[in-house]
Amino acid sequence: MKNHFAFKSHRRMFLRVLFTTILICAILIENGYAASGFSPEEITQKFADFHRDDLNLYAQSAVLTDADTGRILYGKDAGVPRANASTTKIMTCLLAIESGKLNDTVTFSEHACSMPKVRLGCPKGTQFVLNDLLYSLMLESHNDTAVAIAEHVSGSVEVFAKQMNERAVELGCQNTHFVTPNGLDRSDTKGAHQTTAYDLSLIMAVCIQNDKFLEITETTSKTIGSIDGTFQVSLNNYNALLSMVNGVISGKTGFTVKAGYCYVGAYRQNDRTYTFALLACGWPNHKNYKWEDSKALISYGNEHYETRTILKEEEHQTIDLNRTVVKTFGKNHYYFIDTLPVTKEACEMQMLVSDSDEITANIQIPKELSLPVSVGDVVATEEILWNGIPVLTRRILADESLFDLNYPWCLWEVLLKWKF
Repeated sequence: MKNHFAFKSHRRMFLRVLFTTILICAILIENGYAASGFSPEEITQKFADFHRDDLNLYAQSAVLTDADTGRILYGKDAGVPRANASTTKIMTCLLAIESGKLNDTVTFSEHACSMPKVRLGCPKGTQFVLNDLLYSLMLESHNDTAVAIAEHVSGSVEVFAKQMNERAVELGCQNTHFVTPNGLDRSDTKGAHQTTAYDLSLIMAVCIQNDKFLEITETTSKTIGSIDGTFQVSLNNYNALLSMVNGVISGKTGFTVKAGYCYVGAYRQNDRTYTFALLACGWPNHKNYKWEDSKALISYGNEHYETRTILKEEEHQTIDLNRTVVKTFGKNHYYFIDTLPVTKEACEMQMLVSDSDEITANIQIPKELSLPVSVGDVVATEEILWNGIPVLTRRILADESLFDLNYPWCLWEVLLKWKF
């Protein structure tokens, strides 16, 4: 028998034949390693206002987020709920695209036509293809178009708002409540229409994964017309940041008297993707503040963060399993286990990190081990930690067998059982 075990008494020896306890819960990872998910609560707690440099932003709430992980790279009251005006329309657009109804005919109702400016301004009963209306929604930010889309996709504004809120929860939003599809300031029994800068950046991170969304929001200008040809309009994109900053790929402006000037945008360049949001970023006559703040956030991210590859190559070494508990017949039996030769599987992940980030590793050895152990069995895991949060897990595999269930061994155990 291998010298990995020292026994307190011969009496315990025969119990090995019946070891059937579960090895480890939740470490059997299909490809040997996988990115570990972490909740928005953890992200907010760990990284909200992670860097507190004073950027002298005009916005009362602002955030710069790593779109690939949801990590806050810079935050200023990023979790404070505020009115967000027409930035709401990124969610309206996303749901319309996801509905699969882009080729449907949308008819403007009396309610849709009653919306205040800015509006498309077509008469009641005018019909458009839904796909065309998304340009009206995102380029010119037409409030009547948003309502017409909501009514067609879901049957009513109320049902559409419910779906907006459900989708927001799915995306990890914690402090978002939508009442209108256009972002006009309204309230219902659950509260006022509002979101946070961080939640808005999470929504945008999903939007830019959609090619149709990017196609629409990157369009400079477009002319659309009603199905019968009686109504035609030229649309222009008012997202000036597209031409101001190389790498900006999408964005949406917004303004109401309550919300002030708002903006949500996305930037992609040099293996990094940011989403960022600004709420309450000035009031008339300061509509250009949002552009200055946006450029400051992008510059901050580029100056303080870089993409690094976290690479852990395959390692052959030994680990000390220490004292292992085996449960048999409802009782705990203790064995002292010496070092075991193992292989740590290779893993790799790219991350956007700063000089102040800390990458560490932590071996997780189970408190309970099921025997026998064969070569290649998982006996432990190693977590790769990023500022204390697990982001990768790799398996640790046995390089030697412990207690093979062969015929001589089983016979010996049976004899011991009858003897004792």
